[in-house]
Amino acid sequence: MRRLNHQDLIDLVNGAAILSAGGGGDPKMGHKIVDTLIEEGHVVNLVDPNEVPNDAAVTNFACVGATTTVGYDSNAATQTVHALEQYVKQRFYAVIPVELGGFNTLAAVDVAARRGIPIVDADGAGRAVPEVHLKVYTIDNIPLAPMVVADLHARNVVIVKKTQDSKSAERIARILATEWDQSAYTARRILTGKQVKTSPILRSLSTSIRTGTLLRKAVEPIKAVLKETGGFKLFEGKVKKIERKTEAGFTWTRTTLEGTHEYKGSRFEFQAKNEVLVAYKDNRLVALAPDIIVPVHHETGKCITAEKIEKDEKLVILGIPTPQKWRIPRGLELWKDVLERSAIKETYTPIEQLNK
Repeated sequence: MRRLNHQDLIDLVNGAAILSAGGGGDPKMGHKIVDTLIEEGHVVNLVDPNEVPNDAAVTNFACVGATTTVGYDSNAATQTVHALEQYVKQRFYAVIPVELGGFNTLAAVDVAARRGIPIVDADGAGRAVPEVHLKVYTIDNIPLAPMVVADLHARNVVIVKKTQDSKSAERIARILATEWDQSAYTARRILTGKQVKTSPILRSLSTSIRTGTLLRKAVEPIKAVLKETGGFKLFEGKVKKIERKTEAGFTWTRTTLEGTHEYKGSRFEFQAKNEVLVAYKDNRLVALAPDIIVPVHHETGKCITAEKIEKDEKLVILGIPTPQKWRIPRGLELWKDVLERSAIKETYTPIEQLNK
């Protein structure tokens, strides 16, 4: 088990944000969580999936809702996990983040540290995702419920004992989040230690820390990140137009850029439903979820989440291959459904083929 220090955690925030596809919450909130944890003397222990006892119980934790309205209350988040423990009458061995993101990953870290248990070096998606059921666990038929959903101050706490399927659980959590100012906490998907070793995206927090370290230390951070992730530079340009709305528990964004440097004369457009889902260069598809499309600062390489992008901002857009588990037929099926309900009709082609 590895104890994470302040720098490790800051690198985790920045690295997880790179793999977030422009979602997963504002990294500034992740930085605040880190600073508060350290100031209050909490210990963060990272446990390798192989070290988790097979019969142990591990819960997933995350915030759900529109990325423009996320707040955070450590006590309420911790109460959400405790409520699930009380319902199942079992103390959790560890917490696992449901996804990678500059805020959501650190919210799970925060809850684990405050409960005095480890955070697992893995997550449920290897990126950030727009819907609760859209996790690799669904591929493995691991039930989403029982689930606890709470508002941002745990004034309302709902226990969902059972659902027809994972998609039904998504609708319940989303409706509650929408009712509670577009955001809620969820503790759900209880895994056994045996499942932890095979179902999630393994060692993704270590990968995120390594990526964050590159952003901090490399002379050319964007090039270093692309080499580390096997990614592609899709575009560089200035933001010319943004359309954004918050609706039904999601933040919807359409952004248009005009090219600079070697991309001068070209246009680029991407669409986000919390996370960036599709991108076009000069009206040609260049990336589609589940591959990771992430806007970053043109110099530092740090992620700028879709809801924070401003007109005239200079961005580089990176494209990173998704974890292989998403590319199997069942994974692509789950994504196709989400994309079609987001009015995106493109057929998935791996990013490597689109950017030969």
